[in-house]
Amino acid sequence: MGKRVAVLGTGANGGSVAADLVIAGHDVTLIEQWPAHVEAMRANGLRIEMPDDTITVAVRARHLCEVAELKQRFDVVLVLVKAYDTRWACQLIEPYVEPDGLVVGVQNGMTADVVAEVVGYERTVGAVIECSSAMFDPGVIRRNTPPARSWFAVGALDPSGAGREDEVAELLATSGAVARFDDIRSAKWMKLVSNCTTLVTTATLGLPMLAALETPGMRELMLRCGQEALETGLALGHRQLPIFGLEAADIARPEALVETMLDKLYGGFVLPETTTTVLQDWQKGRRSEVDDLNGAVVRAHVGSGTQAPANAAVVDVAHQIERGERPARPENLELLLQRADEISGYGLARERASTV
Repeated sequence: MGKRVAVLGTGANGGSVAADLVIAGHDVTLIEQWPAHVEAMRANGLRIEMPDDTITVAVRARHLCEVAELKQRFDVVLVLVKAYDTRWACQLIEPYVEPDGLVVGVQNGMTADVVAEVVGYERTVGAVIECSSAMFDPGVIRRNTPPARSWFAVGALDPSGAGREDEVAELLATSGAVARFDDIRSAKWMKLVSNCTTLVTTATLGLPMLAALETPGMRELMLRCGQEALETGLALGHRQLPIFGLEAADIARPEALVETMLDKLYGGFVLPETTTTVLQDWQKGRRSEVDDLNGAVVRAHVGSGTQAPANAAVVDVAHQIERGERPARPENLELLLQRADEISGYGLARERASTV
């Protein structure tokens, strides 16, 4: 008998993964908190629009409020809610996980230990996701990176769960390439480095990722955010690891690693119209994951006498956007540079002025 799988959080990425699992013949329940999305999936199936193909998949979808009606437990739960929703979502689903079942946070941010604190380290597998998709209408997902261009990583957090990552890899392999890491926390921090470089930074300009990168001065700011995140991770004990298809040689030059990751990301996962999940959240009037991304880097410096000024500037401006005090627009770049200067005196704005 196959595994009973739940995908908790079936937005753009979660819905894409769930659809692939259904197509592969797995027993999958989709659990979602957007009522209109659940009703649309029930009525019309889940429509996945990809660059070269469009598919519609019949799925079994449940409202979040219907979890209490579940009669059977799941062997594997893939959690794809926002990072800041991880704890309560795991607390909600934990009673419905088999005693020897697994819960996997397939998310951005350092969520793996949050999952483990709720369900136990022996039932937790850490994961990294690199997949570009968007959803604005219920029941319809625009997936920019189909399975052939999506990437995942898995790894146990603790010896008590060692060896079980293969069970998760088998499932995620239906949706993309899967790598296995013996230090999944470091792999997740490497993804956080990439996210700090790109997600919120480009979103503050209100532009697609490619247009933002091409804005004069933006690449320098992005690389500074990523470098601060990389150095912070090293100080915390994380290792430099080759993620989303990088080779060992790519991480041999630490001074160029962030730029190499940026170019790899844009070369393999970004289309001209691709926008980040952060900008999509703001366009929907929702809170973003900034505090779990750039904010995690900033928090790591609290009380240490050190700073992450570029990331702190990004967090400040992102909060202003979320409070409705300013729109996401290209003019925010000057504010970001000035704010970074105020925090550290690093001189990003002056450095830009000298090179333009």
